[in-house]
Amino acid sequence: MNPTITCFGEILWDVLPTSRQPGGAPMNVAADLRNFGLNAQLISRVGHDELGLELLHFLTQKGIPTDLVQTGQSHLTGVAKANISNTNEVTYKIVQPVAWDYIFLEPHLIQAVQASDLFVYGSLAARSPQTHETLRALLEVARRKVFDVNLRAPHYERETVEELLHRADIAKLNEHELAELAGWYDEPAETEAAMQALRGRFGLETLCVTLGEKGAILLNDSGFVRQAGFPVDVADTIGSGDAFLAAFLYKTLQGESGPKILEFACATGAYVATQPGATPAFSEATIRATFEHVLPSR
Repeated sequence: MNPTITCFGEILWDVLPTSRQPGGAPMNVAADLRNFGLNAQLISRVGHDELGLELLHFLTQKGIPTDLVQTGQSHLTGVAKANISNTNEVTYKIVQPVAWDYIFLEPHLIQAVQASDLFVYGSLAARSPQTHETLRALLEVARRKVFDVNLRAPHYERETVEELLHRADIAKLNEHELAELAGWYDEPAETEAAMQALRGRFGLETLCVTLGEKGAILLNDSGFVRQAGFPVDVADTIGSGDAFLAAFLYKTLQGESGPKILEFACATGAYVATQPGATPAFSEATIRATFEHVLPSR
């Protein structure tokens, strides 16, 4: 039976110097999971405006159902202004308040999450009281919870991040976020020691830290797995971390070993970095063909 993954949170337009494109980490992850053929869906909210209609159309094109995406009259569709002057570290100015700050709890949202194999959420959606309240309610009924930490200053508070970590089974963050969290508790600065301490503090089943072009590290009951990065010519890194997470979850749901999961996730993140935009079309075969020197075809 095909697993169902529900992603929760922001959907918006990334406004670049010369264009705009659909974005928001939860939406990107859902689109990438769909690329792998999984039954991914999105809980979010858009405004009753042209940008909202365009996003709903984009979701339909990507095969993502729109029945869990609310449309509101009071607030505009979300926008984030991206600065891509450094191709390896994109920064954003995220407009507030917008429609996805007002996701309301509805019975069919609860039912969708209860029926899901995984529930994926991030810290950005918890910046507003309304959406945070809805997220809390859905975390109560979720079976297996994936926290994509995704810290975006100034849109988070330590107390909220701690709350969301306590609720997670699986957490993914980058090396800069790991260093910040380790600093909160005076934990060791060394990456593996910080991961060990963080996993123990929050009782996480699995903790994964991405290292950009250097790859990623995974920690679970079997211990540490380290995977080197795949050298590529970078178009932009928008969506690379989201593609990494989608591939990570895809292989986790298949029951793959830690090394195989991490290898495929790093390859997928690297592939998306070679493509412009956050949600290029690809498949498992695309990733394996691109990195056929290290990934055997199936």
